[in-house]
Amino acid sequence: MRAFVVKKYKGPIQEAEVPEPVVGERDVLVEVRAAGLNALDEKIRAGEFRQVLRYELPLILGNDVAGTVIGTGKKVQTFAPGDEVYARPGKDRIGTLAERIAIAEEDLALKPASISFEEAASLPLVGLTAWQALVERADLQPGQRVLIHAGAGGVGTIAIQLAKHLGATVATTVGADDVDFVRELGADHTIDYRSQDFEQLLTGYDVVLDSLGGENLEKSLRVLRPGGKAIGIAGPPDPAFGRELGANPVLRLAMTALSSSIRRQARRRGVTYEFLFMRASGDQLRELTKLVDKGAVRPVVRRVVGFDQTVEALQSLGKEGKTVITRTTETGEAA
Repeated sequence: MRAFVVKKYKGPIQEAEVPEPVVGERDVLVEVRAAGLNALDEKIRAGEFRQVLRYELPLILGNDVAGTVIGTGKKVQTFAPGDEVYARPGKDRIGTLAERIAIAEEDLALKPASISFEEAASLPLVGLTAWQALVERADLQPGQRVLIHAGAGGVGTIAIQLAKHLGATVATTVGADDVDFVRELGADHTIDYRSQDFEQLLTGYDVVLDSLGGENLEKSLRVLRPGGKAIGIAGPPDPAFGRELGANPVLRLAMTALSSSIRRQARRRGVTYEFLFMRASGDQLRELTKLVDKGAVRPVVRRVVGFDQTVEALQSLGKEGKTVITRTTETGEAA
């Protein structure tokens, strides 16, 4: 089958013929109709996670998918051929930039009925990231205040909507051109990151969702109230992530060292810092499906391109919103 692979870290993305997926007894074989692109795809290609995610090369890229079930393992109980589904495959089983992919049953959910395959494919990774940050980690409550950085980006657009659905007051950093856009999504306060300093404008926040890291993360600690929480998805990784990953003692020690400065700064201010590397979850996708189908959350797709344009789309991947690869023809069938 056709797929888009990286044969060596930092090497080019290439189209290749690869073997058909191996379908385990609890796997679902999905015909890919659309696949979302993410900054994570480029980071994997560049080898940024090779110490913690041990991929075998050549590797099929792609972390988001929407498609149609065409086969199931013998122990699968919740899906059948013809079902329209979507998923963020488990981190060890990525590869959605292909004609077909086998996905663990527990990582899969029925696609929201109210949206297209392309919209559904834009949602899993960013939707699960927002859910795990705001619901699972922050336990965001009505009346609390949350700062979401990069509100016009893939995670930001979903996180703003989810936070508003949870009853929070939302501030976000954004470019001037996207102020009206993020306000339509539900942002209460917007900060132009080019001309304004969010640290000088905000104080007493309960939660910060940081997707930038570095100095931006350090400043984010200073807008939190005592007891507040900063959740970082750009790093640095913390000891809890090392334990969750099952990393060896040397790697866990390295993660502890990498995050020691920011955790020390957080303790001095009476706040906490947590690193989040989202995980696959069909159960959480089903919760997101409910929100999408009742209109509380809508996917935001900036660009849709054909399967043959995958290499160019990955090379020009930007920071604003989501790009989606489609394999759906005008007749609604997979190409």
